[in-house]
Amino acid sequence: MNDLKISKKKPTYPICTKLNSYLDEYNRNTNASINYDDLLRFQGSVTVYDKNDKDTLWIRVYYSEFDRAEIDLSLKRVYTKLHSDGNEKTIPFLNIDAVDYCTFGNSKPFRVKVRNILNDNYTYFYVKKADASRVYGLELEHMLSPYNLNFMVYKETLVEEHISGIPGDEFIENILPECTSSEKSQIAKEFVKFNERCMIRLLGDMRSYNYVIVPTHDFDHVVYKIRAIDFDQQCYEGKFNVYRPQFFKENLTMVQLVSEKFQKESIDQYKIEERSIVAKRMISFNDRIEALLNCMINDEISNDKNVKMLKSKIYDYTLDLKFKRSRNMGSILKNALYYVKRNYENVNTKHF
Repeated sequence: MNDLKISKKKPTYPICTKLNSYLDEYNRNTNASINYDDLLRFQGSVTVYDKNDKDTLWIRVYYSEFDRAEIDLSLKRVYTKLHSDGNEKTIPFLNIDAVDYCTFGNSKPFRVKVRNILNDNYTYFYVKKADASRVYGLELEHMLSPYNLNFMVYKETLVEEHISGIPGDEFIENILPECTSSEKSQIAKEFVKFNERCMIRLLGDMRSYNYVIVPTHDFDHVVYKIRAIDFDQQCYEGKFNVYRPQFFKENLTMVQLVSEKFQKESIDQYKIEERSIVAKRMISFNDRIEALLNCMINDEISNDKNVKMLKSKIYDYTLDLKFKRSRNMGSILKNALYYVKRNYENVNTKHF
């Protein structure tokens, strides 16, 4: 397994006019009352440690008394817009318990903990710089994965709901060794399908800390699903293997598990299943997918070097001339998705 190296710092790409119109049409734009830059006005911070006293790479930030009142109210309003209809009658029952800031990675997000004071239930949401790559990634996840995503954009600010689950690296280290043989087999199947889904839709950098494992109790057993939680590397990198989680050293344990549990025939079967599911979702979201891809084709979300490298690698993989003729990342992705859709419609199981 190669130790894949990806760009240290991916540039932030602005929301173009065409994408902004798309967000308007599908109710992703909002008139939220806070900007990402507002949250940068913190006066101090302390390190956040986990239950084992390990540095989480998050810091808990504090604001001046004057700023705190304004920011608290704005964050409560954002919460009501994200999770409800924006009705402010619930605001007196909400409390902002914490605002955390992460300097690790590209997005430098703020994580906001909101608690209902009537029953002590709480949830999180994230405030980030609005980046076109990230928005495309979220929309594609919403349409092409089994999971709906709730997010909204306000000018240069992106607000995302929290995706619950056990961080992949924590699960691999602490929980996977205790799983039963049948559970490990089911997890291996999910990793094959997750790997295929990321590759098809060109979602990169799915190292173990960029996805979560979601356990669900079903009668007499537990079903495990894998969900991406980081969409910064949507259609940016030129190396094809960056879009295949199996090639990251952080996922070596999962790859070994797949090898232990399955023969090639089973792996191919699960890949075909996932391709078929993606194709069906494309058909269901036909107009919306087409509108989003049209935005991407007319947008710049990577550089010429990466585009040239990626389209060459995928052409070598598929021998489909459409990839060789791709002009940018948007057209590469469109060709990849329609390659899968054509094969599904033709009942052709040739691998991409």
